[in-house]
Amino acid sequence: MTSRFIDRAATPLIYLALLIGWELLCDTLKIPTWILPAPSEIYHSAVKWAPELASNTIVTLRETVLGFVFAIALSLPLAIIISLNPLARRIIYPILLGLQSVPKVAVAPLIILWFGLSEWPKILVVVLVCFFPILVNMVAGFEAAPKTMLDLMRSLGASPHMVFRRLRVPVALPHFFTGCKVAVTFAVIGAVISEFVAAQDGLGYLILTSTAQSQTPLAFAAIALLTVLSIALFHGIEFIERRVIDWTP
Repeated sequence: MTSRFIDRAATPLIYLALLIGWELLCDTLKIPTWILPAPSEIYHSAVKWAPELASNTIVTLRETVLGFVFAIALSLPLAIIISLNPLARRIIYPILLGLQSVPKVAVAPLIILWFGLSEWPKILVVVLVCFFPILVNMVAGFEAAPKTMLDLMRSLGASPHMVFRRLRVPVALPHFFTGCKVAVTFAVIGAVISEFVAAQDGLGYLILTSTAQSQTPLAFAAIALLTVLSIALFHGIEFIERRVIDWTP
């Protein structure tokens, strides 16, 4: 029991020690607030601007979740086609790899230019940022089915649909959730990138405006919220994974 308590308390204590050290460093060296605010100043700024932070967090969260869901909807059919059809793999995979290699920071202004300043272009940037990790992991998962089990099911007369549903899908599910956990953190980054380019709300927009006005504590508060948002989404997917996949350690 004591060992388990120490293991659980270690990480919060480390974070607390870092915050205390940060506070003492700012206070001892008299670092100007506009350069590096102390944690206490960030907290007071977050309390002062709480309504604005909350409303902009909702905007960024909505863009992130919608883009992430659309990325899953796009990745799954492509992963099935690529993993089951060698010709499609040779044609589609290089194209997707080339698209993934294009820096999203460079593409985001063009997307905003083509589709305007609504929320949907920002969601599209999120899709472009996070769909590839899901796709790659799903393809690897579908192809990870043991050959001996594939041969056994085919020898027993199993149809391709049954082989896919009863063998390939269960084997691929852990890979799918691994890709989702990677992609959801990228989704937050994609939302912020799009808000940096052109937006009138969202945490990325709030960071830009606050730094332009030398309100550094507010910018740090927004960055802290983005961090919390990414961690919460990551653990949310982990929670779903534990409930869906109950046959692995």
